[in-house]
Amino acid sequence: MILISHHTPRGIALASKDGGGTVRDLGTGDLAALMAGGLPPAGAELEETQLKLAPCVPSPGKIICVGLNYRRHAAEAGMAVPETPVLFSKFNNSLAASGEDIPLPAIAEQYDYEAELAVVIGKRAQNVAQGQALDHVFGYCNANDLSARELQARTSQWLLGKSLDHFLPIGPYLVSKEEIPDVTRLGIRCFLNGEKRQDSTIADLIFGVEELVSYMSRHLTLEPGDIISTGTPEGVILGRAEKVWLKPGDQVVVEVDGLGRLSNRMVSSA
Repeated sequence: MILISHHTPRGIALASKDGGGTVRDLGTGDLAALMAGGLPPAGAELEETQLKLAPCVPSPGKIICVGLNYRRHAAEAGMAVPETPVLFSKFNNSLAASGEDIPLPAIAEQYDYEAELAVVIGKRAQNVAQGQALDHVFGYCNANDLSARELQARTSQWLLGKSLDHFLPIGPYLVSKEEIPDVTRLGIRCFLNGEKRQDSTIADLIFGVEELVSYMSRHLTLEPGDIISTGTPEGVILGRAEKVWLKPGDQVVVEVDGLGRLSNRMVSSA
C-alpha cells in the first residue's frame, strides 16, 4: 500500500498509488480509519504531478526523534556512541510536505540536513516486546530532520534547534510495511544541489526499528499515526571540515529505497 496525502478544496485527502504508478482517489482523508480498516475501494484516477502534496502523515499525535543512531554520525559529531536511544521531540509545526519550500529564519545561520527513515505506528503499542514490535508498525516514509546547529547546541536540550517551523519534511509517500519485506536492507541517501552528501543503509542503525518501538513503548504509549524518526547517517554539514551551511536556494533531496524522493528547497524567511 502506497499512500499519498494531498490538498483539495475539501481539505486533505488520501490517494493510493499502485505498482504501475497509477494514482487513485480514496474518497477519505482519515488516515487513522484507513489504518484500522484497510484500503477502501479506489475511485477516480488522479494525475500525481498535478497534486499539491501534504505531509504524508498530516497530524501525528507524537513525533519522536532519535539522535546519534549511526556510529559514524556519532563520530563525526564528536559524541560518544549512546548506550540507550537518545530521544527528543518535534511538534506538528515542524511538518512539511515534499515539494514545499522551507523558510530559514534569520534567528540562526548553521542550518543542516539529516536524511532519516521515519516509522509510522499503525496500532497502539504499550510495553511491547521487541519480537512483536513490527506488529504495531503501519509503514515508513522519508524524513529530513532539519536542524539549526547553534540553537541545538545552546543548551543540553536539543529542542530549540530541531523544532522550527517546517523543519521536518516527510513524504512524498507513506508506504505500508507489506511493501518493504526487510527494512534493514534499504539504502538511505541525501543530496544537496545534486551532490550526494549521505549514503548509508538502515542496517547501520545502532538501535533498529523493532528495538526503538519496544523501548519507547515501555516508557510511553505509542498511538496510530505517531512518527518515529530513526536518526541520520554520517555526512551532515556539522561533520564536514568545511562547513557551508544550508542557504536560500539550496535543494535537499532525501531518498530511502522504495519510499520515493523527498525534495525541498530552502528559502528566505519573511
